[in-house]
Amino acid sequence: MASPVRASLCFCLGLAAFSLAAKSKPGVDPANIDVTLKPCDDFYTFANGGWLNSHSIPADKPRFGAFEEVNERNRAILDQILAETTAKTTWAKGSVQQKVGDFYASGMGEAAIEKRGLAPMKPLFATIEGLKDAKQLPALLAKLHAQGLPGGFGFYVGQDFKDSTRYMGNLMQGGTGLPDRDYYLKDDARSRDIRAKYEVHVARMLELAGDAPGLARVRAKVVVDLETRMAEAQWTRVELRNPQKQYNKRTLDQVASEAPGFDWKGYFAARDLKLTDLNLSQPSFFQAFAKLASEVPAPQWRSYLRWHVLSASANLLPKAFGEEAFAFHGKVLEGTPERESRAKRIELATNGSLGEALGQLYVKVAFPPESKKRVLEMIENLRGALRERITNLDWMGAETKQQALKKLNAFGVKIGYPDKWRTYAFDVKRDDYFGNVRRAAAFRVQENLAKLGKPIDRTEWGMTPPTVNAYYNASMNEIVFPAGILQPPFFDASADDGVNYGSIGFVIGHEMTHGFDDSGSQFDAAGNLQNWWTEADKKAYESRTDLVVKQYDAYEPLKGEHVNGKLTLGENIADIGGLKIAFAAYQNSLKGKATPALIDGFTGPQRFFLGAATVWRNHIREAALSLRLKTDPHSPGRERVNGPLSNLPEFYEAFGCTDGQPMKREVKVRPAIW
Repeated sequence: MASPVRASLCFCLGLAAFSLAAKSKPGVDPANIDVTLKPCDDFYTFANGGWLNSHSIPADKPRFGAFEEVNERNRAILDQILAETTAKTTWAKGSVQQKVGDFYASGMGEAAIEKRGLAPMKPLFATIEGLKDAKQLPALLAKLHAQGLPGGFGFYVGQDFKDSTRYMGNLMQGGTGLPDRDYYLKDDARSRDIRAKYEVHVARMLELAGDAPGLARVRAKVVVDLETRMAEAQWTRVELRNPQKQYNKRTLDQVASEAPGFDWKGYFAARDLKLTDLNLSQPSFFQAFAKLASEVPAPQWRSYLRWHVLSASANLLPKAFGEEAFAFHGKVLEGTPERESRAKRIELATNGSLGEALGQLYVKVAFPPESKKRVLEMIENLRGALRERITNLDWMGAETKQQALKKLNAFGVKIGYPDKWRTYAFDVKRDDYFGNVRRAAAFRVQENLAKLGKPIDRTEWGMTPPTVNAYYNASMNEIVFPAGILQPPFFDASADDGVNYGSIGFVIGHEMTHGFDDSGSQFDAAGNLQNWWTEADKKAYESRTDLVVKQYDAYEPLKGEHVNGKLTLGENIADIGGLKIAFAAYQNSLKGKATPALIDGFTGPQRFFLGAATVWRNHIREAALSLRLKTDPHSPGRERVNGPLSNLPEFYEAFGCTDGQPMKREVKVRPAIW
């Protein structure tokens, strides 16, 4: 590493030479940087100020930044694919092109949807109206859940947290229409306003579905009151981050005894599921729900379920329903003034229902084999850097280090797209959008339930190829990067290593670190929820993560609304660790090579951090930010840049930050984990 004096000198040269650069190398556009600011005061704005000043949020979006830019480019590719696929009507029945083309065409057929009106909903409404006694509720919910429709709670099949070699059923809390329990329970002005507008929205939707205005208002109050009672029993999002607390293995007899009032055996019999055991994710919620099931009369359940199937289907029905749904979810909750175009909405629905079919067509255009090769090389460099970091940690003992390295070495890696494509065994009809979406949902449910008793499918992906995102799966102990995110500015094959390691390297390091965050660290190399830490090392780790909570709790992106340090803890640990690991991997990649020349007046390390800041740039509407602060386990963009960097000596050295500057936090409050 360069000395602090040299780092400071290099930074000054960067500013002086900035306007003299002959030609910018891809990766960081100099116009996006605001060189009038000091990087050690606010690096997020320094790195992105030019972009922030030259861009605004499109009317149809709650937020706009690097993720959305990539997503829009990906969608332009998908739009072209969909246009070409839909134009041809002679594809072989059952082929990828036929299913994708006909699904998209059915969604774009507005005239047919308007003409059909509420007819597709009538069988569902009739089924719900058949509920004459609350004792029939289990069978009714079983029928709705089998179709992928919401109500009361959820059930899915996933890996057993404590035995990752087998699948197990999981009951999970649900039943509410607002994004978080706090919207029902908090008494601040914004929460009260949203509750009131939600009740009006429910009434308007029910009225559109045929209720007289007075009846719609009565039913809407019933819905909100019943959902509030469910919200009171729901666990908080912070509690839901604790895998140990959520692992509560039970037999069906034990569930029936522990949560009386709802016929659990009848529910699973109606779903044709034979369970030896299951996981009761939130026991106290199910006790409360079962009590509600026995106390709330059938007419109230009918109103509640009528609302939920209608809300879930709003975007499949005539325009008035979708517009009313957007008026609340888009305008009230996120502050977005305009709805996306129909073409964009149907493209999104096609990706949601036939993601790997559409993905096959996407990767042929957008993800060349050489990109996959280079990203894999970077991943292995980051794995090596993390291996070095773990080996040299001064706060972790040898026994825990051995287990941590075992886990790291066992990481599975998926890049771009699946080796084995999913097939979609349901009919897609060119003139039946409602039916296509419902059949797709029922197929997904049945596909999930069919896992019971079968070997773990390690080829399965949790995201579609065009998705601009990535993830770590603790039970699989794998990191996954869809082709959709392996695009500029996250990854640019023509950019310098400094920028690529700062951008996609940051993302890779982030996902790797999730294997060792406060939640992921509770799973072992085989993906089992099992403690592999000594007591002393666990305490040393928690003393550091406590500092992360305190740091982010102090951030106040909106007046009176802070980041929730406990809710965002895992993501913040991953950001801090991911950046450190990515920078170490970048340095390792330079061994044996000449020091990179200045590009646009910036050194390689400086471009690394500029690349890291670029991927989190965004504008966000106040309402959308308020919503995310309550529900999103990720910190806002500014905090995802300034938060981690202000803890990293590597950043101080690169830009010559000195004591007392905002981007250099005091040693005693830095959470030096990885």
